This record gives sequence, C-alpha cells and structure tokens, in this order.
Amino acid sequence: MPTFMDVHNMDGGVSAADVAGAHQADLAHQDQYGVNYKSYWVDESNGKIFCLVDAPDSETAVKVHREAHGLVADEIYEVVEGS
Repeated sequence: MPTFMDVHNMDGGVSAADVAGAHQADLAHQDQYGVNYKSYWVDESNGKIFCLVDAPDSETAVKVHREAHGLVADEIYEVVEGS
C-alpha cells in the first residue's frame, strides 16, 4: 500500500493538543476506508502539521481527514521510507 505525507498550513499557529484530538478522530474513521494514519508531527509556532498515512491513494487519505475533522491537507506527497 502506498504511503503519503501530508502538510497542513494553519494560519495563526496550532496547538499540539488540538492536533492530537484531530488524529484521534482520524483513527476512529480510518478503518472503513482501509487507511492507517501512522504518525504526525506539529510545528506549533509556524502552524504546520505533517501526517504520515498508509492509504490506497491520496484521495482516500484526504477523505478520512475531511470526514473526521474537516482539516484537509494543503499538500500531499507519496513517499518511500528510507533508513
């Protein structure tokens, strides 16, 4: 299954606690679409969120975000893990 990294750009910053809640919502919605939101990273002061997800395609990954909490990524890239 492909792996994707998405990037959210939040105006005015973002709190790690809010992102943790959004991630939990993703986890609650992902199974019905065959998606696995694996990890996320937050840059609070610059308003950046990065999500790592296994999904059949980028559209399905976006669909989970949209239905779970409405925070759709601004960018999404298919990535391959390195060492």
